[in-house]
Amino acid sequence: MALSREDVQGIAGYARIALTDEELDEMTAYMNEAIDLLEPIRQYDLDGVDPTFHPIGDLSNVMGEDIIDDSARALPIDVALKNAGSTRDRYFRVPSILGTDEDEGGIA
Repeated sequence: MALSREDVQGIAGYARIALTDEELDEMTAYMNEAIDLLEPIRQYDLDGVDPTFHPIGDLSNVMGEDIIDDSARALPIDVALKNAGSTRDRYFRVPSILGTDEDEGGIA
């Protein structure tokens, strides 16, 4: 299943990559070498094998409750926030990465 020069030119166009004629020839050879390296995988009998869309299957986050297990070792909030650049109530305030909130001065 070799790629033609026109196939590679189409892929380059889709990716918005400008290739000179020399680069197009080089890329065609390179991509065909890559396809040849995958040939042994194509020899496996995959009849009846469902495609895997995620290597772990039904992956989900496991979130635990924020429970203090050992109150004797827990860091008091005022100590935790002591060296913070900016705080609000009992929370650290950090610059927003999703945009700025003008009334907050850009700090979420």
